[in-house]
Amino acid sequence: MATYLDFEKSIKTIQEDIISAQVRHNDAEVEALKKKLDKEVEKIYKNLSDFQKLQLARHLDRPYALDYINMIMHDKYEIHGDRHFRDDAAIICYMGYIGDEKVVVIGEQKGRGTKNKMKRNFGMPHPEGYRKALRAAKLAEKFNLPLLMLIDTPGAYPGIGAEERNQSEAIARNLLELAELKTPTVSIVIGEGGSGGALAIGVADRFAMMRYSIFSVISPEGCAAILWNDPKKVETATKALKITAEDLKDLGLIDDIIKEPLIGAHREKEKAAAAIKEYFLEEVGKLKEMSEEERMAKRFDKLTAPGAFKEAGQEEEKPSLLDSLNILKSSKSDKKAKKEEKKEIEDKSESSSETTTETNSSEKKED
Repeated sequence: MATYLDFEKSIKTIQEDIISAQVRHNDAEVEALKKKLDKEVEKIYKNLSDFQKLQLARHLDRPYALDYINMIMHDKYEIHGDRHFRDDAAIICYMGYIGDEKVVVIGEQKGRGTKNKMKRNFGMPHPEGYRKALRAAKLAEKFNLPLLMLIDTPGAYPGIGAEERNQSEAIARNLLELAELKTPTVSIVIGEGGSGGALAIGVADRFAMMRYSIFSVISPEGCAAILWNDPKKVETATKALKITAEDLKDLGLIDDIIKEPLIGAHREKEKAAAAIKEYFLEEVGKLKEMSEEERMAKRFDKLTAPGAFKEAGQEEEKPSLLDSLNILKSSKSDKKAKKEEKKEIEDKSESSSETTTETNSSEKKED
């Protein structure tokens, strides 16, 4: 049975009327109701607030990573385990085909139903999940296969066991390794992208978001609790955080917005899957036209762009990766030289002090 949000109640009523008219075989009424539905959908969904988009991103009927994988992949098989600890079901990895393109797909899976949600840990990966994702990514690099990553998590699991197994190191390692991965990569936020849990599979040549997905450093609930100590401020926090696809595109933090159906992926799953498939194949085609050096340089520029600034009217060229490494080496050499110079001055000072002491001692003996 479909789940409807508060602002979707009028849509629910019209859809129920359509079903009733279809049962009565009243084709004229069905056509009239469908036109009415289209107008209502346009009126509601073209004027959504940030909080309503957050609700859609978390909608119970919204397709999860495994739903999309089953709809867009064929001849696929699953990759299990991190070869260190265990197989984390919150991260799923598949090798197979999207269209005619052989690919590796990594996704975060939330699960439906109590048992499945517990199995998937509500989409919150453990360190071994991220290590499994990295193993799959390295496999894609080894065989020069394009990599697709589907983000949908409230965040990385913050439990004691996860911390004992170095959750932060696993996320940081993925950021480093994915930034240096030599194969074409595309990452898409399909629902909820929460903090480091999303970033750990979010470093890619192309980073996109579905129309009604969100991406944030903290959940609006957490933000409201910290800043106002009031859970009723969730809507205010959602707006202040700038977590919607449109906001992040305006800020230059994502590359593209994938136009899922206006009524939402939770109502038209196949069309949403087709939009992801089309975007991925198109972007992979563009990335394959570039040389490896060109692709890596563009990825470096993109990853280092956020937070950069310049004075008004001042044009500043961004250093290349090689220049950055040379600057770093030069900085280290300068620090070493200064350290040696300081030590030399201290040695001379000690030597001078010892000479003075010996002279004074000699003068006292003569007296």
